[in-house]
Amino acid sequence: MRSIKIVIADRHPVVLQGLKNVLSAGRGFKVVASCTDGTSCIEAIRRLVPDIAMFDISMPGLTGLEILAIANSENLSTRLILFTTSVDDRQLVISAAAGAYGFIPKDVTPKILVQSLRQVADGHKLLPLPSYYRVVPRRQGNMTIAEKVLTDRERQIMRLVAEGLSNKEIGRRLNIANGTIKVHLHHIFQKLDVSNRTVLAGLAFSQNDKADDE
Repeated sequence: MRSIKIVIADRHPVVLQGLKNVLSAGRGFKVVASCTDGTSCIEAIRRLVPDIAMFDISMPGLTGLEILAIANSENLSTRLILFTTSVDDRQLVISAAAGAYGFIPKDVTPKILVQSLRQVADGHKLLPLPSYYRVVPRRQGNMTIAEKVLTDRERQIMRLVAEGLSNKEIGRRLNIANGTIKVHLHHIFQKLDVSNRTVLAGLAFSQNDKADDE
């Protein structure tokens, strides 16, 4: 069985040691680097190209959100996971839009940690929906603005943006060209009067939550 290569990063050496102990005990993992700051973490990701990198949001050098932004801009293939004590709703939305594969709280059991990492290695995203976006979106009658003004394809792209997919990933999922995705996003931004993917993701979350409540 192929080992899942993983980079771990946390400002606390005792946390890193605990992670190494858990992952070495769980068959199928190989910790290729452990880092105590964000700068060394992104460098390890670039150099070693691990399957997974797991890091805290709050670290010296670069924060976890900055690591996500850099990895996204450089199209790095490593699947990135936030491993932290707590995360607020704004950070969840930004993380999803930046391509994070998961959020794992530090108080999970070793068994759940290993299971979660294996799920991510298999391509499953583990990002919870933010409670902040349960704010009711603007509606016209029984429909949200998004439902009323967007085409079926545009609403489909909006949902995939909320899942954290890049334009290239959305194109592969829908079998359409990257340039076409950009045109659709331009139209979506104009119709909904939003300025970026993070705001769009938040609107998608709020729409989904409202639909669940009805």
